[in-house]
This record gives sequence, structure tokens and C-alpha cells, in this order.
Amino acid sequence: MSLEEKEDLLQKIDLALNDVRPHLNVDGGDVKVVDVTDGMVARIQWLGTCEGCYMSAMTMRAGIEQAIISKIPEINGVEAVNGVMI
Repeated sequence: MSLEEKEDLLQKIDLALNDVRPHLNVDGGDVKVVDVTDGMVARIQWLGTCEGCYMSAMTMRAGIEQAIISKIPEINGVEAVNGVMI
């Protein structure tokens, strides 16, 4: 994918994350997109209280992935670059 295509995709992912950000912000957390791989996996970074939260795995599956993949079906998955590993 070209640099322009990647930048466009990163912007779309960031906009999709706006659906879940208010829920994260209530508890002092946030999330940002940091990359999208050639295999179309979005890489996110947990921020604030989300970084060490034991619920981040559930939030990833039920919130983050759903928000992104529902709006950008070409994304094959989402992974965190930090946070609690289960």
C-alpha cells in the first residue's frame, strides 16, 4: 500500500475510534491508532488508565475491534502495542 493509502486508512481508523473514546474517557483512558500493517491489522496504543486495565482485553474485542471493523471491513484484526497481556 502506498504511503497516501496508509495515511488515509489511519485517518479512517482514528475516526472509527471516536465511537468508543467517550466510554474510555469516562474512566480516564483513551486509545490511539499507531499503525496498520501490510496484513491489514490495526495497531493501537492504550492511553491513560486503559494501559494497565484488566478489562482492556474485553474492551478490545467488544469495543475497539467492533468499532473499527464495522466501519472498515478490510481490516483483518486489531492488536495493542501495550497494556495488559492475557
